[in-house]
Amino acid sequence: MAKRAKVVVIGSSNTDMAVRTPRIPAPGETVLGGDFMMTSGGKGANQAVAAARLGADVTLIARVGTDVFGDRTVAHIAAAGVNTKYIVRDSRAASGVALICIAEDGQNSIVVAGGANNRLSPEDIDAARPAIEEADVITVQFETPLETVAHVIRVAKELGRQIVVNPAPALALPAGFLKGVDVITPNEVEAAMLLGLAPDECIEGAEAARRLLVLGVGAAVVTLGSEGAVCGTTGRVQQIPGKRVTAVDTTAAGDCFTGALACALGEGHELGPAISFANAAAALSVTRLGAQVSMPTRSEVESLIQQR
Repeated sequence: MAKRAKVVVIGSSNTDMAVRTPRIPAPGETVLGGDFMMTSGGKGANQAVAAARLGADVTLIARVGTDVFGDRTVAHIAAAGVNTKYIVRDSRAASGVALICIAEDGQNSIVVAGGANNRLSPEDIDAARPAIEEADVITVQFETPLETVAHVIRVAKELGRQIVVNPAPALALPAGFLKGVDVITPNEVEAAMLLGLAPDECIEGAEAARRLLVLGVGAAVVTLGSEGAVCGTTGRVQQIPGKRVTAVDTTAAGDCFTGALACALGEGHELGPAISFANAAAALSVTRLGAQVSMPTRSEVESLIQQR
């Protein structure tokens, strides 16, 4: 049996408020929706819960407010088996929230109010250094300040820890920002934006992976939804197929992928098999509504992998 991975996730924690709609509203349009759901989300918390559900020993470094949303978030994350010791309760900012429309075809539109997430600081990272020193894999996203993300990357490399960067939401980055990152996990739109292209400019996954390697990352894993992912490393680009499922809600699929990838890498798996594992986990997540509540268990993922 593989060793239990120690994963540290650094990033955002939000409360997701989601409404089912026939379609995503156009600018200025009001659409009558259906069911309303309030669930725990945020890219950092989602990835932490995903990895924990799959068997990793997970610590989340984050900030939430001292409000009811913060209380609810910490309780929910702890119940998922995530270590909450380094979640800072911030009395000067509200907890983050995300407003989500989920269309009948499973696509979504999301607006995030970052709140306390915007105050996660390099000092918060330094305070959690004991957990980082023990980690096999560290993951970070872009829903917290870039200054803090840059600090995480520096600390990870200083300690010789493997770091996975999920560059979402995609932002314009300073030159050299990603140099030394072990694995980056954008989707196709995020990859295009990282490369300086417009979000609607089309770039094929394999070409995106090749170009991302030039930014200094060790491996570029471009997620392709139901098509799986393209993995680019020095001298090789390969597509790793996904699992075909009926999508109900794609919210947090990328987070599930990244959390699962971190878990598998932390267990010592090679990158290719780790991506296959993450593809299966993400596929299961889109068959359910919600973010953290959609994250699959280890047995569910292993069962799907065994199916032809």
